[in-house]
Amino acid sequence: MKEQAVVIVGGGQAALSAATKLRALGHSGSLDILSAEPVAPYQRPPLSKKYLLGEMTLERLLLKPPSFYEEAGIGLHLNEPVLSIDRQAQRVETAQRSLPYDALILATGSRPRRLPAAMGGDLPGVLTVRDLADIDAMAPLLVAGARALVVGGGYIGLEAAAVARKRGVAVTLIEMAPRILNRVAAPETADFFRDRHRAEGVDLREGVGLTRLEAGAPLDAVLSDGTTLSVDAVIVGIGIEPEATLATAAGLTIDNGIAVDAMGRTSDPAIWAAGDCASFPWRAHDGAKVRIRLESVQNAIEQAEHVAAGVMGEITPYAPLPWFWSDQYDVKLQIAGLNRGYDSVRLRPGTRPGGQSVWYFFAGRLVAVDAMNDPRAYMQGKRWLEAGADPEAGWFDV
Repeated sequence: MKEQAVVIVGGGQAALSAATKLRALGHSGSLDILSAEPVAPYQRPPLSKKYLLGEMTLERLLLKPPSFYEEAGIGLHLNEPVLSIDRQAQRVETAQRSLPYDALILATGSRPRRLPAAMGGDLPGVLTVRDLADIDAMAPLLVAGARALVVGGGYIGLEAAAVARKRGVAVTLIEMAPRILNRVAAPETADFFRDRHRAEGVDLREGVGLTRLEAGAPLDAVLSDGTTLSVDAVIVGIGIEPEATLATAAGLTIDNGIAVDAMGRTSDPAIWAAGDCASFPWRAHDGAKVRIRLESVQNAIEQAEHVAAGVMGEITPYAPLPWFWSDQYDVKLQIAGLNRGYDSVRLRPGTRPGGQSVWYFFAGRLVAVDAMNDPRAYMQGKRWLEAGADPEAGWFDV
């Protein structure tokens, strides 16, 4: 029987997780990773935190040492973006080579949303927070005494604001929605982080958007509230989009990313997808069938490993219990479950000073929990969610 040739497109956590799992499951055929980045797969969460703060070196960011790939028989091709997929011939094309595949795994991740050029989004000093190159460009601008504007009050923007403040930068954060974390968290969680950022000296403005940026050194940022700020850097944290350019050009089905079935297979049975780029079927709290993407390290690992098992013939539906985290100042936020579509919340004080948790319910059933410096609440909530159970009587009587 011919050994399968597997090609993985992408150079992040999902790509490496799929490759590692394939070898662990006994895949002995050729296995190649094609990455557009010049650096071997690395951890992304520490980039905008410990790496930017100088507390972690590039060597420590790497998920595996360089020797791992040769020892595992994985062809790691860096700085080699895939130009096209020939589905009929089952080959991928780069500027350097043409690789045949029996199974192709797309782990292309996501890209940050950028400000339109008409608003000044392509001016020097306008930054995004996604990869190593972004952070290396950011570091020399975020120095003590500098002034920065953060556009966006989601987790990306809030984390960037926290790190900038720790570097001694004067920070203004604007969010055009009525409040920060408007789409992703309850008002109670937003209240907690708003208070914390303001206590750290962030000029946090809600219901305020960016009208335009004007070139100069410093830049002038004209805001929708009529004010103009002179800033040395603008950090854009307005969300990410699935990187589905290759899949679209190849004619695969796209639906909020690369559409996959419950096993992780795309509309082409020889092509799979995992991680930020992939949308998969999900049963919502009210029973409705929807498609979702999960933008987290946990999903990148678990979905990629699930896809690797599928390539090896272990066909089972992917049904994760999502969890996420965010570090801001000395606050660790841990999230279990998905709060989409909740209809009520309950607040519980933490056992540590300043800690608390926010509990989300739909029709009286627990669907998610946000725990701020409250690991006990997070772990207990995660256990109840895994068991399909609800908080015990007296849990909120603190």
